[in-house]
Amino acid sequence: MTALLYLLGVVVFVVAILVSIGLHELGHLIPAKRFGGKVTQYFIGFGPTVWSKRVGETEYGVKAIPLGGYVKIVGMLPPGATAVADEVTYDEDGTQVTRVRKSNTGMFTQLISDARAAEWELVGPEDSDRLFYKMTWWKKVVVMAGGPTVNILIAFFLFWVIFGTYGTREAVADEGRPVIDSVSECVIPYAEEGRACTADDPPSPAAEAGLRPGDTITSFNGVEITGWDQLRSLIRENSDGEAVIGYLRDGRELSGTTSTTVEARPADSEGEAVREVGFLGVVPATHVEVTTGGPLYTLGQMGHMAADTVEALATLPVKVWDVAQAVVGVEERDPEGPMSIVGGGRLAGETTSHEEIPVVEKTVFLVGLIAGFNFFIGMFNFVPLLPLDGGHIASALWEAVRRGAARVRRRPDPGYVDAAKLLPVAYVVASAMLVMGLVLIVGDLVVPIQVL
Repeated sequence: MTALLYLLGVVVFVVAILVSIGLHELGHLIPAKRFGGKVTQYFIGFGPTVWSKRVGETEYGVKAIPLGGYVKIVGMLPPGATAVADEVTYDEDGTQVTRVRKSNTGMFTQLISDARAAEWELVGPEDSDRLFYKMTWWKKVVVMAGGPTVNILIAFFLFWVIFGTYGTREAVADEGRPVIDSVSECVIPYAEEGRACTADDPPSPAAEAGLRPGDTITSFNGVEITGWDQLRSLIRENSDGEAVIGYLRDGRELSGTTSTTVEARPADSEGEAVREVGFLGVVPATHVEVTTGGPLYTLGQMGHMAADTVEALATLPVKVWDVAQAVVGVEERDPEGPMSIVGGGRLAGETTSHEEIPVVEKTVFLVGLIAGFNFFIGMFNFVPLLPLDGGHIASALWEAVRRGAARVRRRPDPGYVDAAKLLPVAYVVASAMLVMGLVLIVGDLVVPIQVL
């Protein structure tokens, strides 16, 4: 049964991601066709073709490696001024045909020339008004933004379902005098939290004071305690001074004396900045606070996610390097770090098959995982670098700026932006993406992120 549930979780996740990829590519295909562009291929996956069918001028199909997809829009690259001048011929009926001259002057020039040649092998005389590079700049933006926008809309819908039904859940300290939920046996440095106490670790001040779970703290150094925030402030400001703590246990008023110790602890709720503060070693009793919301609440939550995603994208190469170190055993895998679709499938399978997780929690986790992948794919594709969609969007916007500035200054039209000149950058970015993808896949196989 557990194996079947694991397989079910993996299948649901993989199918959902493949559907998302297919919808992403439809986000490119539909507006391209609406604007009169010629789309010759629509494929989910890469590598050898598993199945395909031609409908009209477009071949639809599935390839063997389900790690992406693509649509082939004819005329993404302009022919280039030199090619137009040097390679103009005519068909038997007198129709002018443009062909691209292959250049041999330098590696990058050759790459660009070869890319132009491959692009224009698909262009016939009848396609002259259907080429992508000839579209107005805003149509190019709509076509290229359509794919990642679909992913973000999928994420929005799925997050809306979660936030509108299950909601967000946060452990909040009980109001009134703080009741102790647990007492730290020892003082463990903040950077090493999560490990067990050792003989070398000093006992915590709370343990020395005789505090136990279930005790209610009533005073701290003679100050009556009315809430957890007040107690925390008093502890932090006490540094390594003496602390006399009053508390209730089974209805009896008791007290204990200890000295708070100075430890590096988070200075804010985000836990990013740490500073030296007084430390006691108690955890208050909490209750789960549920917050639900509709579309506006979902947008607000996704705004926070967007900020976190931008930060994650900026540090992605470093995070992938950390995964590579974890693969060779230099350091442990960061549970909050990046993962591939393989890791996502493993998490889906492990969560679905975990006996101690309720069905509702499993469903919410699985839907949230699919939504999170879609949101990241959408945001990642908006990065303004070729070969990502954002690179084409940036080229179209630059074209609009150049042509607009020329009109204002009454200068000749500078023409279309030649995206082919950025192909060397595209090759570097694509190579980096391939390497990072392989590292993450190996990491997810060798040192996978665990559910619990």
